[in-house]
Amino acid sequence: MSGSLKRIQGAGYSRPAGFAAAPINFMRNHPIPPVTEPLQYRAIGLVRGTYTPKEPEQLTRGALLDSNGVELETVVLGRVLTLMRRHLAMDQSHLWVVYPRCRESDQLHLQIAGIWEPSTLDPDQSDADDTLPEGDDYFSIRGELIFTKPETGELVVKVRQQPRADGTRPLPFKLQMKGELPLEHLRHFVSLDIRRQGQELHLERHEVIAPMPTRGGKTKGGRGQGGRRGAAAPRSTRARG
Repeated sequence: MSGSLKRIQGAGYSRPAGFAAAPINFMRNHPIPPVTEPLQYRAIGLVRGTYTPKEPEQLTRGALLDSNGVELETVVLGRVLTLMRRHLAMDQSHLWVVYPRCRESDQLHLQIAGIWEPSTLDPDQSDADDTLPEGDDYFSIRGELIFTKPETGELVVKVRQQPRADGTRPLPFKLQMKGELPLEHLRHFVSLDIRRQGQELHLERHEVIAPMPTRGGKTKGGRGQGGRRGAAAPRSTRARG
């Protein structure tokens, strides 16, 4: 295992979105692992900016300032703190791997889960390009579409989380986004490619995976959406973190 991968795993990168660990050769080149289950929940993104803590001696809460001067309320997950203290110039801009939340309708809240910067984290890649094909401000959102209003370009996706190590079950969270999805896709599992614009998340591309399964094994889709009679419903995999 390369030195960069060891450091990345120490920062929470072996499972950056809380899902099954990606193959090592993939993780060397990308912070977001491939999807391994059809109904795999996740909400993860990439934001470039300068992080400033509210208190100089307390790094856990602060704000990310992007190149356009937009300030994003941010918290730092504990596993990233050591990496920040030991390896990063905090007065410089970095490409952060983040989990998005919507605390208020007009405010985006971020949780820093790691950093993508091979040129800093791996001495053997000091000349590496720290950019990614998706570009800055890309987000991958996968979950249940619970609200859509095409005429106003509003949609909401619910993301479920896996139980914590102590056995407690965190509540699902909802993400508000801008974009047009037809009403017929309500209660379907969707995979969304999203781009952050200021404090908002805007839809770029989408894929409708399947109607959502219910506890009885049936799907929530309308007539003609439920698939073959007797067909097994896809298994869902919840996000962690």
